[in-house]
Amino acid sequence: MPSHKTVTDLFLSRVVETPDRLAYEYVDGDGYAKLTWQQTAERVRALACGLLALGLEREQCCALVSGTRIEWILADLAVLCAGGATTTVYASSPVAECAYILSDAGCAMAFAENLEQLEKLLSCKAELPALRKVVLFEGDAGGSDWVMSLAELEAVGREYDRSHPGVFDERTRATEPGQLATIIYTSGTTGKPKGVRLTHDCWVYQADASIELDMFTLDDHQLLWLPLSHAFGKVLEVCAIRIGFPTTIDGRVPLLMENLARVRPTFMGAPPRIFEKIYGKLMLAAEEGGPAKRLLVRWAFEVGGRVSRLRQAGKQPTGLLALKFELADRLVFRKLRARFGGRMRFLLSGSAPLPVELAEFFHAAGLLILEGYGLTETTGGAALNRSGDFAFGSVGKPNHGTQVKLDQDGEILIKSRGVMQGYHNRPEETRAALTEDGWLRTGDIGELDAAGNLRVTERKKDLIKTSAGLYVAPQRVEALLKAQCPYVGQVVVHGDRRSYCSALIALDPDAMSQWVRDAGLAEQPLAQLAKRADVVGLIQAAVDRVNAGLASHETIKRFALLAEQPSVENNLLTPSMKLRRKAAEQRYGSVLEGLYANVAQRSVQREG
Repeated sequence: MPSHKTVTDLFLSRVVETPDRLAYEYVDGDGYAKLTWQQTAERVRALACGLLALGLEREQCCALVSGTRIEWILADLAVLCAGGATTTVYASSPVAECAYILSDAGCAMAFAENLEQLEKLLSCKAELPALRKVVLFEGDAGGSDWVMSLAELEAVGREYDRSHPGVFDERTRATEPGQLATIIYTSGTTGKPKGVRLTHDCWVYQADASIELDMFTLDDHQLLWLPLSHAFGKVLEVCAIRIGFPTTIDGRVPLLMENLARVRPTFMGAPPRIFEKIYGKLMLAAEEGGPAKRLLVRWAFEVGGRVSRLRQAGKQPTGLLALKFELADRLVFRKLRARFGGRMRFLLSGSAPLPVELAEFFHAAGLLILEGYGLTETTGGAALNRSGDFAFGSVGKPNHGTQVKLDQDGEILIKSRGVMQGYHNRPEETRAALTEDGWLRTGDIGELDAAGNLRVTERKKDLIKTSAGLYVAPQRVEALLKAQCPYVGQVVVHGDRRSYCSALIALDPDAMSQWVRDAGLAEQPLAQLAKRADVVGLIQAAVDRVNAGLASHETIKRFALLAEQPSVENNLLTPSMKLRRKAAEQRYGSVLEGLYANVAQRSVQREG
């Protein structure tokens, strides 16, 4: 298998191999525009030369403060071609976090998506003495010397390329595999985010691993909406370059289902929460369709579940079951596949555990979700289920070139070319995470089954130990509840050193808005809905269903419905939309204490 030394080499080789093939389709006003690989290379070269004209030095950092869009990818590739490194910042990150990341990385330049993101940088400009220039993707900078537009940077670059022939090629050839390519800052669920240093070779390794998986082809078409500031999204970026399939880029999450029907992709990556929401909407539609439709959908998925379990065992349905499945497919499953565009070969799930029940639900409908596993510290992917070799409930087998072993306490240790250099400016934490012989301590507890599939059971630091000495994996229970009930948005299962488990539950605003309309009620804020007895009853019914499948010490005995929605702004969610567990427990400490008062009385407390 031919390989490449750097991401720059990877990209330029793709341009030479398939210059006229479609590379990207992207949002342009009210429609979409397209770029071939050759057209992409021309824009990247101009931007890279613009950065060289501005004095970007080898391994010097440029921040990308933006959501997912074509300009993000063009800027990322330009920085790398110019010999620099990118530092990623979520568009949802607050000002303080932006300031910390750009300062810690020592960013010399930054790309800002729009005036809103520019305003963040302007408000903390005094804290960023190294930041020399900001390039704006859209909007008018108003004549500021500190800010220029992307078009202006391209114009500067084209002129620099003409007057400095050979400099671009010289810089790209000088890039080395061990050179810094990216600093991705972790979500910071327990404190300030840590900058993970990833080299060119780390990303090339991920690109090469995509070839070894033997799942993707040149004729595939990807819909990419994931945040490119997250390792998952960027892995899909380099995989597309390595294999050469086209990518439609549209970061507008509310339009995801509409885009699936329009783009008709052959695969897509998403976190479990997306699949949970789709499942929830389907179940709500079935409930609203009346008794006949409800019974039809339940029957179809009961039949589909039996077929899914047969196929997981390498068998096919026969006889009456095969006939039932054909009918279920015609009446229910085909419609669901059509909502995904009708060409979906598989879906990739990562960044959080995928409930088995959810995987089997979609598999029954002919939509195979392949769960994978990785960390920012492993440059994203470390293990993945394959389309021809999958086991629901596992994250599949380690990728080619990735070694996995379990420590004495069950912690997963990983070694590969994708493992980070270390944490930026944090030598002590780097030494704590990496062993002397290069193994990464993941902080996850897991097991390897007889077939070699990795199963991740829980975050090591998040395990709950009840007062009876029994362990509970809270993320598993939380995932089951969210999959079971579309009205549940976020959950924190609590119970460390307690006599039983309780939960803090935030309602899902979209699902509750639909519930209010269906109930013929006037629109109400979540805080008011959380106090209604009928809403509490909805959640209690879901909790009871989940509890029925759990061991007694794992069950949720009491819960509180929260009056507010967790968000980045109230510090309960990270910019990557992960719940800050400790922050939630501290914020609602008094509520949690109330859930353990009068233990003999099993009731539900609602936060006022």
